[in-house]
Amino acid sequence: MIHFFKAQNNLYYALSTANDLSENDLKKLSWLFGEAEVLSQHEMNGYFIGPRKEMITPWSTNAVEITENMGIEGITRIEEYFKVDSDEAIYDSMLQVLYQDLKQDVFTIDKQPEPIEIEDIRAYNEQEGLALNDDEITYLENLSKKINRKLTDSEVFGFSQVNSEHCRHKIFNGTFIIDGEEKESTLFQLIKKTTNTHRNKIVSAYKDNCSFASGPVVEQFAPKTQDKSDYFEKKDI
Repeated sequence: MIHFFKAQNNLYYALSTANDLSENDLKKLSWLFGEAEVLSQHEMNGYFIGPRKEMITPWSTNAVEITENMGIEGITRIEEYFKVDSDEAIYDSMLQVLYQDLKQDVFTIDKQPEPIEIEDIRAYNEQEGLALNDDEITYLENLSKKINRKLTDSEVFGFSQVNSEHCRHKIFNGTFIIDGEEKESTLFQLIKKTTNTHRNKIVSAYKDNCSFASGPVVEQFAPKTQDKSDYFEKKDI
């Protein structure tokens, strides 16, 4: 269910819940939104500027987390909307939408992706700069024949990413040959040798494209949920 709150300066909040909100929950939310008025209507009439329903804003993610720390359960999304006078209001069409009325479907996404099939994988590879080699293109063409349909742009693009040098290290982990002589170590093994020989403060490296180094013990302020009294904790960094 979508609940609406009215704040100052034509600011409205739309809040989606999976559970019913108690009177106490509504009072907490009113306080959180700057003493905003809890509206009983299930629909707001007029023109409003707000975020695209397809994109949950970072603001919403933080706001939902705050409500969880306040002990309010079941809230899935919160977004801000500004009421304007007409459909000629100026807004950022890259991030925002002009809504005529805010209804219960304000967060409902009913769009379906359009299927886009690739007729020529080799030409698509050149067009999009996917860096697929001949073996990979042949593999995808044979796969298309095997499943008896053309591959979509998402499938070909996704394959190019997960099978790329960045993800697979096909060259860096491949056989290293200089002047016809196969070397004992691959390029990647040579790179890792520095860490293996002199670890210093490195805790982990070359695993899942990230690394960690040990650091000092610091005191960090970390807000807790309302049923915990210790608001400070020490963490090793």
